[in-house]
Amino acid sequence: MSDNLMPQQKTPKLIVVTAFDRDETGDLQPVFGPAEQQTEDRAIRTAKGLAGKHAGVIAWSRDANPSLGEYGEPTTLFVGGDVPDME
Repeated sequence: MSDNLMPQQKTPKLIVVTAFDRDETGDLQPVFGPAEQQTEDRAIRTAKGLAGKHAGVIAWSRDANPSLGEYGEPTTLFVGGDVPDME
């Protein structure tokens, strides 16, 4: 019997950026995204770039395995301006 262990696979991660603007009644509406990003660093850079152009922007991530329906708790990476509460 071999003592070699299989390398543990990383849990897939969902990394998303969404930007918001206010509509004519003042409610926040998504105007960019949710756009999936390849890395958390990329998501933060994208969100920072959008922050000055929109009422609000958020970048967040969470462990996710959609094929199994498994999702971890979201982690906020960056918030700029006004964003709605995450549900």
